[in-house]
Amino acid sequence: MSDRIPVLLDTDPGSDIDDAICLAYLLAQPRCELVGVTTVTGRDPRQRASIVDAVCRAAGRTDVPIHAGVSVRYDEGTVVQPDVPQYAALAKYPHRKAEEFPSNTAVEYLRRTINERPGELTLLAIGPMGNLAALLAIDPEIPRKLKSLMLMCGVFTGRLPGVGPREWNAYQDAAACRAVYRAPVAIHRSVGLDVTMQVQLEAGEAIKRFRAAGGPLDVVADCCEIWRSHSPKVTFHDPLAAVALFDPEVCGWERGRVSVETNPGRANGTTWWEWAADGPHEVALQVDADRFYREYFGTVTRR
Repeated sequence: MSDRIPVLLDTDPGSDIDDAICLAYLLAQPRCELVGVTTVTGRDPRQRASIVDAVCRAAGRTDVPIHAGVSVRYDEGTVVQPDVPQYAALAKYPHRKAEEFPSNTAVEYLRRTINERPGELTLLAIGPMGNLAALLAIDPEIPRKLKSLMLMCGVFTGRLPGVGPREWNAYQDAAACRAVYRAPVAIHRSVGLDVTMQVQLEAGEAIKRFRAAGGPLDVVADCCEIWRSHSPKVTFHDPLAAVALFDPEVCGWERGRVSVETNPGRANGTTWWEWAADGPHEVALQVDADRFYREYFGTVTRR
């Protein structure tokens, strides 16, 4: 029996750099069957689809379906993280331009694809949860048809220095996030900010490693040059969630229940976790950083 894992990726590349870093890993991981990629948020989520297309083409992959999704918050219709600054890095790389993608086809693509392969697919969601919440609204049976759901989302343990009570994906669209945590998926795992903050590199060091790997990571390196004007560090939030699909022991997991605060105010988007032996969610509470780096860079540099 094949040990390949069929993965659907829902992502928001072009704002932080970690989404593109994650995609490059999935394209290089021999055990990953990348079934398709959907993008979410921005004035035009098709710009994010263009970034996905550029990274895929640099890996020699033109066969991966790419669909742009919703741009607005699930409950109020306002645009989530409107700008996509890394779109400017694509000029020298082959890619489909944003206007070449149809608008807002991601949710229907996810619905159709999951229904065609019930019980087979893992959904890796590493952006705000607008596409997923919209999917659940039109097809409430979808969670029971997924094999597993992996999220980069939330904060679950004691706060680390520099880590607030909220995580970006959760508070950017808290109502969508709450809907996803209420979904009855058989395996429902989350890697939170308190753990991902433990896998960081200086931006210059990360760019050096990306350029050494080449291929899709050349695109990532140029996007990272834009990113480091905002941050001196690269944090491997989303890549850690991806690596955990193929090497679960890179993290230490605990079972419990996650709830999401959706009341207006500073607590909106806060994730609360409590231990429960029969809880529906597993959250990462620890990470082996050295093991992560070995797996990530060992995979993307494999020839």
